[in-house]
Amino acid sequence: MRILLLGEYSNVHATLAKGLRVLGHEVTVASNGDFWKDYERDIDLSRRPGKMGGISLYAKVLSLLPQWRGYDVVQLINPMFLELRAERLFAIYNFLRRYNGKVVLGAFGMDSYWVSTCVEKKPLRYSDFNIGDTLRTNADALRERADWLGTAKEKLNKEIAATCDGIVAGLYEYWLCYQPIFPKKTVFIPYPMEIPEGKTQQRIQQDKIHLFIGINKTRSEYKGTDIMLTAAQDAVAQYPDSLQLEIAESLPFNEYKERLDSADVMLDQLYSYTPSMNTLLAMSKGIVCIGGGEPENYEILDEHELFPILNVTPSYESVFEVLKGIALHPERIAMLKEQSIAYVRKHHEYVSVARRYEEFYSMLLG
Repeated sequence: MRILLLGEYSNVHATLAKGLRVLGHEVTVASNGDFWKDYERDIDLSRRPGKMGGISLYAKVLSLLPQWRGYDVVQLINPMFLELRAERLFAIYNFLRRYNGKVVLGAFGMDSYWVSTCVEKKPLRYSDFNIGDTLRTNADALRERADWLGTAKEKLNKEIAATCDGIVAGLYEYWLCYQPIFPKKTVFIPYPMEIPEGKTQQRIQQDKIHLFIGINKTRSEYKGTDIMLTAAQDAVAQYPDSLQLEIAESLPFNEYKERLDSADVMLDQLYSYTPSMNTLLAMSKGIVCIGGGEPENYEILDEHELFPILNVTPSYESVFEVLKGIALHPERIAMLKEQSIAYVRKHHEYVSVARRYEEFYSMLLG
């Protein structure tokens, strides 16, 4: 198959492309590298700041459209698959539908179905937008609601979801948003992850357990890293002989990976039910993760033996208690490290995941 992957979130498309190529497919990744993370791509679609940056990117995309014909499958990372205004993307999407075999929408992150489901239906006990029946009022949540509800972005999202040939959800939460509305064309396929070669399990430090937290300054409150950071700092202050903490702020992907390698335990995604790509990367290295590991995550994977994630609910107290347990019982870490690697190998190994995409694409193509 000839496959075009448009856009990027957290290395999903770049990793998927590698797996599909192993299976013999011709794959092109066109993206902005997910901004400062700078993931690999074949065609760079980065946008320079300002109005002229938008005009320049739009002109570049128009020049590329003749090359974006004749693919068996075009997969969009998100309804906003390019750094252009939603109004510009309607015509580009229609061109892709007209001149290619099948178009697949990725349900991998922020979009109007995610926002509206969390804000209006509230099927999750907690999320980026709600805690129980109470809506979160932090600035990021309010901004995303204003950005995706009753706007051109929402209209674009609804049109693509209604007219595309398939929808792939990468996490339980996103599957929950799309599957009830589009049951016949929504599938769940786990995120793909390259497994480090050789012995991946990290050495437990003899003196202290090395905690790690990555901070995106612009999204700290929204993702809950502000609460996790405070809990970690307090835990280190209370158990200084057992714990130490490293903080990494808004690093490019390659530098982030190097900093992560020395960790024993990572804190990530307070409001998530499931491990993100960032979490899975850490787990593949044998790093124990504190974050989203709710029962629904294991159920959708049909997993009944491996439970490596130290699940927390969205509160300071929950995070602190888990960290306290690590400090008082460090002997648990070795088993959780082994389970973390086994979990990623079993459910997220990139070639196995690519094979599931291959099967889904083949079904769509008939």
